[in-house]
Parts: sequence; C-alpha cells; structure tokens
Amino acid sequence: MLENVKFFKKIFFISVFILLSANLVAKEKNLIITQLESLSSLEFKFEQLINEKTETGNCLLKFPGKLKCDYYGEKEKELVINNKKLAITQKRYNKTYHYPISKSPFLNILYKDKLLEIVQSGKLVISEQFIKLIYLGDNKITVLFDRKTFDLKGWQIFDQYNNKIDFSLSIIAKNGVFEKGTFKIPETN
Repeated sequence: MLENVKFFKKIFFISVFILLSANLVAKEKNLIITQLESLSSLEFKFEQLINEKTETGNCLLKFPGKLKCDYYGEKEKELVINNKKLAITQKRYNKTYHYPISKSPFLNILYKDKLLEIVQSGKLVISEQFIKLIYLGDNKITVLFDRKTFDLKGWQIFDQYNNKIDFSLSIIAKNGVFEKGTFKIPETN
C-alpha cells in the first residue's frame, strides 16, 4: 500500500511539472507574438558570421519583405531586398548583382506571418539570456529572442549552398518611417 502511495505521488508531481512547463512555454511564446505583432519596422546593427568570416553593418527592415543593409568595410557593400528580389551592390567597384531569393530561408524573417509561424510551431529552448525557437519546416531555422524584452536578437540559417549563417542584431529603433525609395532595387551595371 505504501508503494502505491509513493507511485501516485510521483505521478502527481510529474504531471504538475509537465503542466507548469507547458504553461511557461505558452506564456513565453505569447509574449514574443505580442511583441512581433506590434512591429512594422526595425532599424538595427548586425554582425553576420558565414564560414569563419564576420561582417558588420546597419539594416532597415520593413514588414512585409523589405530589407536594406549597409555593410561596413572596404567593399562598401549594400544589400537590398524588396519582396522577392535581392540586389547586392559593391559600391567600391560600382557593381550590382541580382539574385533570386524565392527559396531562401531568409524570407522567413522578412515576412511577419512566417516569423509568427516559427514562433507558434517552433521548439522552444530557454537560457538565461535568450529564448531560442528551432523550426524544422522546409529549411531549418533557429530564431533568437531576448529573454527579458522578447525582442528579436538574431537567427541561424543555412543558405542554398549549405553555408551556416549566424546573424545577431542589436535594435536601434522600432516602427520608424523610412523615406520613399529606401528599398528600391538598384539597376544592374
């Protein structure tokens, strides 16, 4: 009889722990969703690591699907995405290259509905500083949020060449208004 009581106590405590954990996960995800739903745009500084090479710069992101990044460095690189078109300009060489991005996992960040889907269905991992959401859709993507503010902090994706891209960001401003033409795709030269 004493063994049955101990067994039921264990089951009870395990059940309570599972329920509390599920509620905590739901609460964290709801707070992130609320934060994302209030965003129309972001201005941020970034650091991007691809194959041991680090690049830094500033970006403007406007939902849905618009991004402009100015990279620091000698090539004076500029990246512009306007919906499904991407252009990279190396100002130092006065060269612009256009790329299709229709299958890029990066599009998951540029469209709020896709980002919300990642939050809702991604596996949540919580550390002291970050909330990590791991999404295994068409492409694996990991999105990071600040543990205290629930702000977007970065992501990890693999590009079409299977290069691992770690992108971290520091928000400068939210919901800013950008000049007309900010996200205009440059002509090929």
